[in-house]
Amino acid sequence: MKNIFITSLLLIFCFSLASAQKKASKHNGKAKNSKTEKLLDLSNPADNLDAFVKMRASLDTNEVTVYYWTGRIYSYIDGERGKPLFDLEAMNIAIIKKDGNDYKMLTREAAIYRDINTGKIIEKWYNPFISDTVDVVHVWNDPVNQTYALKGRFGDWGVPYKKMGNGRVAMYSDIFLLYPSPLPVKDFPENSRSDQYQAAELFQFFLDEKQLLNPKTKNIYSEVGWTRVSDFLPWMRMGSKPGYLVYQCRGYKTNGGFETIPQEFRSYILKHKPEFAAPPKTYAIPNMTSWKYFKELKK
Repeated sequence: MKNIFITSLLLIFCFSLASAQKKASKHNGKAKNSKTEKLLDLSNPADNLDAFVKMRASLDTNEVTVYYWTGRIYSYIDGERGKPLFDLEAMNIAIIKKDGNDYKMLTREAAIYRDINTGKIIEKWYNPFISDTVDVVHVWNDPVNQTYALKGRFGDWGVPYKKMGNGRVAMYSDIFLLYPSPLPVKDFPENSRSDQYQAAELFQFFLDEKQLLNPKTKNIYSEVGWTRVSDFLPWMRMGSKPGYLVYQCRGYKTNGGFETIPQEFRSYILKHKPEFAAPPKTYAIPNMTSWKYFKELKK
């Protein structure tokens, strides 16, 4: 009887201990879960802004980020079949600064044109539309700064997004520009066909949804598709000829700074504009554009 009683007590004790451990485990699990941060909600302006910033650059205000992209530029003229004209290789180097609830992005942007057959960087280009050779002006936009405001002149911040399936999400921005051209026709008859600059810039960024919505990530990998429709470039000397250029490009955020872009492109930048190896140190406006840069060269 004594042995049976002791055995029973041991069984009761073991059962009680197991129950206590199970309850403690549940309690600890709840406590742990209660500390788990909520995922970002892209329908919320503040979360959408943070998601966009870590996609476009980094929430770490000391981190330099680079986007690199390539593509082809085509003519688009009414009644004519589009022609491939030249290739583009480009990069944007950026750093983010916090400004209250808003962000300021400081960037420089460089792009070079390449021959579609040889792939070589071109300094002169035979323009079949005017039967003449023109001097190529590469893109040296400094600065290309932007303010991302939680509450701006168009209301609350909100970049459109779309879940793509398989854990992917796209954030996109369709921008249509129309403003007075820096190159009035009367002053630049060979280089401009309108006193208005008009263009479309269509961006799509493709991301891993878990990384994007994770509140702990500060800088995430992104792939970008970029389509641009604009007037002919000023250096093409197209004058009043009707038609447009269509840019079709794709690229990605590199895993690092300036040293992550291809060597030939990097060497060309260091030779001609070494300051483009880093973003600007201070925020300044207005921004530089290809049209403004061309005007500066003609002064």
